[in-house]
Amino acid sequence: MSEDFALSAANDNENDPAQIYDLSPKATHHAPKAKNIIQLFMNGGPSQVDLFDPKPVLNRMDGKPYPGNVEEIGNQSTSDIGVMMGGQYPIKQHGQSGHWFADVLPHTASMADDLCMVHSMWTDHPNHDNALYKIHSGRLFMGYPTLGSWVVYGLGSENANLPAYVVLSDPLGLPKNGTRNWTAGFLPPVYQGTRFRPQGSPILNLSRQYEQSQGATEEAETLLNQLDMIHKENRPFQPELDARIQSYELASRMQLAASEALDLDRESLKTHEMYGIGPAVPDSFGRRCLLARRLVERGVRYVQIFLEEQPWDSHVDLASTQRAACQRTDLPVAGLLRDLKRSGLLDSTLVLWGGEFGRTPTSQRSGSIYTGRDHNMQAFTSWMAGGGVKAGSRYGKTDDFGHHVVENPVSVHDYHATILHLLGLHHQKLSFQRSGLEERLTGVTPPKVIHDLIA
Repeated sequence: MSEDFALSAANDNENDPAQIYDLSPKATHHAPKAKNIIQLFMNGGPSQVDLFDPKPVLNRMDGKPYPGNVEEIGNQSTSDIGVMMGGQYPIKQHGQSGHWFADVLPHTASMADDLCMVHSMWTDHPNHDNALYKIHSGRLFMGYPTLGSWVVYGLGSENANLPAYVVLSDPLGLPKNGTRNWTAGFLPPVYQGTRFRPQGSPILNLSRQYEQSQGATEEAETLLNQLDMIHKENRPFQPELDARIQSYELASRMQLAASEALDLDRESLKTHEMYGIGPAVPDSFGRRCLLARRLVERGVRYVQIFLEEQPWDSHVDLASTQRAACQRTDLPVAGLLRDLKRSGLLDSTLVLWGGEFGRTPTSQRSGSIYTGRDHNMQAFTSWMAGGGVKAGSRYGKTDDFGHHVVENPVSVHDYHATILHLLGLHHQKLSFQRSGLEERLTGVTPPKVIHDLIA
């Protein structure tokens, strides 16, 4: 508390108007197509050439040396670069859209005509830490607000009784970079992601420690609000104080709202089966996907689902490791899309799927074997669904090896600008003043909104 006081005293400036940072609904810059986001983040880097972007030339060159300069391949030493490695799974086209899916993704493939495939994503760094900072915050280094924080800063919340930005992490552990994946950075802390516990009670201390009458509770809350207002009147230039008071108020309201929202037993057995809840492998991810649907239908603005550490990071035994990641996520993802579509929520909910980068066309040495692929920052595939995107479309193209983007490149800043546009936010107008700088999610160099992805 003493540190907070010292910081606020240093930042007090009576010449600046006080600004209120809260989660009340905000006006959009233009008419939105989406109101909520569910981000299914695939930590580690799914392999685009094995799952979505087949390359016949690469398959024919399987086992042969890379025909160019091996230093172009990635961030590994040239001695660890193996030979060309063809696709590891049977792959075919699905639906009227003709999207390609490997046979390890049969359930997602059944929803092909609802997906907008982006085959030309690229990023700036080949290492996990920096690439994760980039895909989540638009910057290569820690300390910057993530996409979810910018979204709730710009739009606020539709439900005053639940957090605006919820993170559903894995029971097996936190993802690479931990809580920095959902930080508010320099934005006021009210915009930070709220992590729900993956096992047991998702939120601790929701129940009161003792029973008291409703009248006594209301009188206590009234007194507390009066004391808060007296405290604030003497400290008018402390946005952190507003955020802290709001956090306590939200915690109080969640005692009533959260228990109902998080109760999956209210859903039918048929719905549980659609998400893969029950079978051991997809159960955890399925529960979190179903919970995400329950949260967005109650007005939560941004829901983020992570896996532990980086299970898609296939430096060795790619055929088995990527298959295992697909088995954990494929059925729940398709169940989520089908459920959102059935309820009409897919029209206003933007679903995002993807990782921080892709994989190389060559094999990589691990010990004495070459059975995996290294990181590829120069090309990877992500997909979008719902929320105003062009269903059944594809965008961008990579070279014959799936290594470089050769048509319609999409940078991370382009990706973020397009997402903000779908939510009714202009990437240049969404800004925050910090130390005399006008900070934005998409940085200084103007990105482009990819209108070809928008219906």
